[in-house]
Amino acid sequence: MTASIDVSIDRIYEVLMNVKDPEIDSVSILDLGMVGEVTTTGNNVKITLLPTFLGCPALEFIKMNTVNAVKKLPDIENVEVEFVFHPPWTSDRITEEGHLNLRKFGIAPPPRHIEEDGSWHVDCAYCGSTYVTMENIFGPTACRSILYCKSCKNVFEAMKPVSTLL
Repeated sequence: MTASIDVSIDRIYEVLMNVKDPEIDSVSILDLGMVGEVTTTGNNVKITLLPTFLGCPALEFIKMNTVNAVKKLPDIENVEVEFVFHPPWTSDRITEEGHLNLRKFGIAPPPRHIEEDGSWHVDCAYCGSTYVTMENIFGPTACRSILYCKSCKNVFEAMKPVSTLL
């Protein structure tokens, strides 16, 4: 029988900073605001995650990568990861570091403001120009759209805003 230890929550959060979105490897699940709660009981860890979009094909990879990363900590016996839907994930959970790293990856972060009619605007992920047009609301994944910058002539992706205030 293994002796029970109390794993440091801070240490678990440090490890979670290295669990990246499989489709955007510059952004951690912490910076995306996906981590709901981390609890420990002896050698066991439970982590709740908030999915960004229902049906996201990366969720099982994120779960597996989270379990594998935390299990590497000394004396961890069990890691349970559960997806929860309350509170719902919203794009305002993305940290400033997350916004910066999305932009570095070439994806415009979601805007912090959505118009009353549901419309939104982002600046170009490459040159920062406001002179952009929406080419397709449906991007390569459910969470992204395709836009075009009329200044630098680049096509770029933008993360869709999600809010509970609409």
